[in-house]
Amino acid sequence: MKARAEVWFAPGRANLMGEHTDYNEGFVLPFALAQGVTAIVSARDDDLLVLRSKQVPDTPLTAPVDSLAPGAVTGWAAYPAGVAWALRAAGHAVRGASIDVDSDLPVGAGVSSSAALECSVALALCSLSGVTVPRRELAAIARRAENEFVGAPTGIIDQSAALLCEKGHALLLDCGTLATTQVAFQPAAAGVSAMVIDTRVTHALVSGEYAARRAECEAAARLLGVPALGAVTDLRTLDKLDDLLLRRRARHVITDSGRAREIAAALQGPDGTGTGVTKRETYAFIGKSLIDGHASLRDDFEVSWPEADAAVETAMATGAYGAKMIGGGFGGSVLALVPAGDAGAVRAAVTETFTDRGWTPPEFLDAVPSPAARRLS
Repeated sequence: MKARAEVWFAPGRANLMGEHTDYNEGFVLPFALAQGVTAIVSARDDDLLVLRSKQVPDTPLTAPVDSLAPGAVTGWAAYPAGVAWALRAAGHAVRGASIDVDSDLPVGAGVSSSAALECSVALALCSLSGVTVPRRELAAIARRAENEFVGAPTGIIDQSAALLCEKGHALLLDCGTLATTQVAFQPAAAGVSAMVIDTRVTHALVSGEYAARRAECEAAARLLGVPALGAVTDLRTLDKLDDLLLRRRARHVITDSGRAREIAAALQGPDGTGTGVTKRETYAFIGKSLIDGHASLRDDFEVSWPEADAAVETAMATGAYGAKMIGGGFGGSVLALVPAGDAGAVRAAVTETFTDRGWTPPEFLDAVPSPAARRLS
């Protein structure tokens, strides 16, 4: 009798604050989206990994699980294949499987479609193989797959968000210690709409610009005598950097990490119980932080792009509390916090701006703080 297939889902994420702070061991504040990647999996007895994607309807990839190695698989299939490789490298005897994936996340939009793919497959392979891996450890394994198998030098934020976020919360993650705090984040309860504006400019984190930023941050940390820039909290420390470019890169990391903590504190309220989550003034404060964060990404870290800048400016001119680019940059999406009654006007105005400039029209996602990866059936 053929074993019943299992269906696993992992969400994408939007990041309230903390871009490029994760690999610098600073703070991040992501939340999971309702949209994500679904993996339908069934066990095989021949130790083959057979991968298909509804979004890439070509010949499926087939490879023996024990022959997987970095560089052996390219394209979208490298992400799930890399997970199988990383699990086995960590000592977990995962078996062969047929995996069919589907997604309602835009690819290359800065909402972590790759991590959602990795995490849905990781949970599925563990379940099929009778392997139990704590979610924090599984996030590190999925990150290793992306870093070493795919070749994208990303941090831990995306996999952590996919596996650890809770419904109605953002996840304050200290990427230095991996300590987490669930922070209530329910914009709808305050009459606020959180929206992701996909600028339709795709990005690729395996490209050189992302790696260059990481190398610049590592150079700044070495000159400051710290293991990572997340260890620096006083901006006056940057006076030790004679290189003005490195100073700007480090300033972004330090201020963005600080903004992540400040937003979390505002949502938690003065008593730390989440009393700020339904207050309009809290979202006005967060909106200001988003604007500051975008300016830092644009000017100090230099990873924004014209469509993102235009989306932020237009959203603000149409009544948004704030907006910023999210993800690694050089393409992707913008997160905006908007009074619910103005959401339609913001969508229309941003679309008009793009049309007037001859750009591909943007797409919009409702960004509802949602639960982490889970089995659907």
